[in-house]
Amino acid sequence: MNQRGFSQPNGAWIGDVIPWQEDGVFHLFYLHETRRTPKEGMPWRRVVTSNLVDFTDVGEAIASGGPAADDFNVYTGSIVVADGVHHAFYTGQNPRNTGADGLPLQLVMHATSTDGMTSWQRHPADTFGATAGYETADWRDPFVFWDDEAQLWRMLITARHADGPARRRGVIAQCTSTDLVNWDAAEPFWDPRRYIAHECPEVFRIGDWWYLVSSEFSDAFTTRYRMARSLQGPWITPEFDSLDGRAFYAAKSAERDGRRLFFGWIASRDGATDDGAWQWAGTMSVLEAEQREDGTLAFHPAAEFRELFSEERGSLAAGTELSAPDGYRDILTADDAPSAFRLRARFDIADGTTEVGVLLRASADGDEGYVLRLEPKRGRLVFDRWPRRSTGTEQWQISGDVPFAVELERACRLDAGVHELDVIVDGDLCVATVDDATVLSTRLYDHVSGRVGAFVGEGTVTVEAFTVFAREQAEPDESETSAPETSAIETSALAASITR
Repeated sequence: MNQRGFSQPNGAWIGDVIPWQEDGVFHLFYLHETRRTPKEGMPWRRVVTSNLVDFTDVGEAIASGGPAADDFNVYTGSIVVADGVHHAFYTGQNPRNTGADGLPLQLVMHATSTDGMTSWQRHPADTFGATAGYETADWRDPFVFWDDEAQLWRMLITARHADGPARRRGVIAQCTSTDLVNWDAAEPFWDPRRYIAHECPEVFRIGDWWYLVSSEFSDAFTTRYRMARSLQGPWITPEFDSLDGRAFYAAKSAERDGRRLFFGWIASRDGATDDGAWQWAGTMSVLEAEQREDGTLAFHPAAEFRELFSEERGSLAAGTELSAPDGYRDILTADDAPSAFRLRARFDIADGTTEVGVLLRASADGDEGYVLRLEPKRGRLVFDRWPRRSTGTEQWQISGDVPFAVELERACRLDAGVHELDVIVDGDLCVATVDDATVLSTRLYDHVSGRVGAFVGEGTVTVEAFTVFAREQAEPDESETSAPETSAIETSALAASITR
C-alpha cells in the first residue's frame, strides 16, 4: 500500500523518531518495533527523505547489542556532529539488568560514525547511569545540544527523582560536557514536579524564543511544549500547549531552511479495531510548527504532503446553509470518498451554534461513520463515531456516557465566524487540522469506505467551501516503505512500554 507522506516498515512499526537534518536531507532514525515474542532486542533503523513525502529505508543503523549486552534494547537518543564526526547518544536497556530499585536499568550510551552515519562504533567506556538523587530505572532519551553562550554541550535526560509522590517525580535532568565524552551532573533543566516522566525532551530556538518539547508520560500521553526567553527559563505554558492528541506521540523535530518539522508516530490500536487499546509505536507522521507573533506555535501537516492531493473528486455547493435551531441537519456527497483523500471544509459558524463539523466514511443517510465535531461553546474539536461500542443487548447500552473519544479532545478557539477544517485520510490514518493550527490525529479501522458530509447541531452554519481531493497517482519507489498487515501477536503495548 502506497502511503506517501507517512512511513511504516513492512511487518513492523515505528517507535520514537530521532531526526537529524544535514545537507537538505532528513535522516530519521527510529526504534524498530516488531512486536515479536520473545523479544529480540530493539535496534535503531533509518529512513531518509528530502521531500517530506517519499521515505527511503536505508536499513539498520545501530543494532541491538545482543542478549547479554547493556543495550539489548537501543532506545531513544539524539545525534550531533563535531569536527566531522557524528555522535549518537542513546538509551541502553536490558530487562535482565536491574537497578537498585529492582526495575530494568537504563543507561546513557555513546556511539560515533566517521563515514557519514553508514556505520557506528560503540564506546562502552562512555556509558553512565543515573546520577545521585535519581531513579536508576528511568534515565533515558538523552538529547545533546551545543550551548553557544556557555560554550559547552548540554545533555537533557528523562529522569525521575528517587523520592516524592510517585506520580510527580518526573524531571528533565541535565549533564554537561566540553568533549562529548566526560559528563558532569548539573542542576535539573526542568523540574515541574507534575508528571510521571517527561519523555523524549528537546530544546530549540526560533528567533527570540527557546522552546522545550517533551512527551508527557502520565494520564494524557501527549507531546507538549513550553517557551522561554532563555535556556534558564522561566518556562511559560502557552494557552494551547500540545502538538496533537493521544494518538500522536514522542514527536521530536529538525530544522531546514527556517522550517521546524516534527516527526512522531500515530499509534496503532490492538487488533486493528476502533475499540482496541492504543499501542506503543505505529506509523510515522510529520507536522510542521509555525511561530506566531506572540511566540506561540501553530501546527499543521507539511505543505508538501497536502499538495499530493490535487484531483478534485467531489464537493458540496458553496453557500449551502444548514440551519437547525433546536435539532440536527446534515448534507452528504453523492458518492463514496476515495480510500485516500483530502477534505477542505470552510464553515461560517453563527453565534450560539452548539456543534458543526464533517462526517467521514458515512453511510448514505449519515447515521453511521466517523465524526469530526467542532463545539464552539466548549472551545474544542472532538472525534466521534457511530455506532459506538455496545455494552449489552439493550437499546440504551451504547456507551452514550462516553460521547466522543475523550483522549483525542483538542482545545481551540472557535468564536463565531469563519473556520476551516482540513482533513487527510489515508487507509486507517486520519490527520485533521483546525484553522491551520490545531491537529488531531487518529486511526479509522472499522469503517473502510463511505461518503463525506457536513452537519450542524442546534445552530446555523454556512458551508462556504467543501471539496474532496484525491491523491495524485504516482508509482512509489521500490525502496518506499509500506504499511504492514495486522500481526496476530499485536499486544496492547502501552503496558509493556512502561519499562522502556
